[in-house]
Order: sequence, then C-alpha cells, then structure tokens
Amino acid sequence: MRPGVNRYIGVLGSLFVLAGCHRGVRFENHVVSKEGVRYRLGTLPPGWARVKLPGNDVAWFIEDTGHALSVNATCREHEDAPLDVLTHHLLEGFTERQEVFRRLEVVDEREALRSHYLAKLDGVPVELMLLVLKKDRCVFDFSYVSPLGRLESHLAELDAVVLGFRAEEAS
Repeated sequence: MRPGVNRYIGVLGSLFVLAGCHRGVRFENHVVSKEGVRYRLGTLPPGWARVKLPGNDVAWFIEDTGHALSVNATCREHEDAPLDVLTHHLLEGFTERQEVFRRLEVVDEREALRSHYLAKLDGVPVELMLLVLKKDRCVFDFSYVSPLGRLESHLAELDAVVLGFRAEEAS
C-alpha cells in the first residue's frame, strides 16, 4: 500500500489484514454475528479488501484509492440519543467539518439518518457518507470515507451494503 492510501485509511483507524475473528466478531456469507447481535449486509463487488479495524465489526478498503467502508453495531452501553447525536459521535477526530446534507430514509423498516460531510483529518481533506439507525436495542452505523471529490465513484457500493442490511435474531 502506498503512503497516500495510508493517510485515507488512517481516517478509520489502524488497519491490519484479517486473520480469523476480530473482537469476537464472525463474518460469514454476508452475516455479521457477535455477542448479542446478528445482522446481514449487502454484497460488495470485487476489489474491496477486508481489513481489521478497531472499534468496527467489519471494514474494507480499495487499495491505491483511499476509499474505505466500515460497519458497526453497538448494543450495550449506548445512549438512547437521537440519530443526529449518534452521527456526531462518528465525526470525532475530524476537523473543519462541513455538512453537505442529511436526510432521513428507511432501512430495514427503521428510520435512518444519512449524512454527507466534508472534513479534514490531520489536515487531509476527505468526504464522508454516514448512515445511522437504531433497531432491536442496537445502534448500527455505516461509514464510507473517500478522498475529497471522489465520493461518488464508490457510493453505489455503500448503498448495496445498506440495501442488503437486515437485523436477524441473535443465536
């Protein structure tokens, strides 16, 4: 991976190649399962490499492009806050945040907040598309980060992951 890619991937945290489970998280056949929660995600096309990302259930990036996507569910110790407050938690660490838009949509029969931001991390300009929803006593968040001006090039992949999202009964 080139240094330029590392700085964008660094937006989401330190990445390591996957080797087995992460934080007790299993991801098989598009289904994420961990203690207390199980959910299905839509399919990503080839080219997205799966990586470990602390604080997230699953994450991917496209090498040499600076595009990264992550998904997480928090089912314990989350506040029953409004969706806009939960979205702001995802923006911690970013500076010069500028909201482009936010809108409500329905995901898996629940209201979800989709937000587009321009921001900087360590002075590096990025674009973020964030989606947050609450279902079955859990908060689910989807984060897509791209280099500034390149969000649209892989936005359909985020939409595919979200479109396939279904909370399932945890075993």
